[in-house]
Amino acid sequence: MDIKELRNQSIEELQVRAEEINKELFELRSKLALEKKLDKPHLIKMNKRTKARILTVLQEKKAG
Repeated sequence: MDIKELRNQSIEELQVRAEEINKELFELRSKLALEKKLDKPHLIKMNKRTKARILTVLQEKKAG
């Protein structure tokens, strides 16, 4: 997700998206722990970065 797209979303939408990403990360990490291998391991890194972007935008919106 692009940072410009995130800045156009409301705080509620960003919070919902952050929760979705947390669930996805949990599922990916659980699958990795159980199976020792993922089909798409890049999704963990991508989701972590997206989550960081969302949290950054949330802080920007709350601050100003």
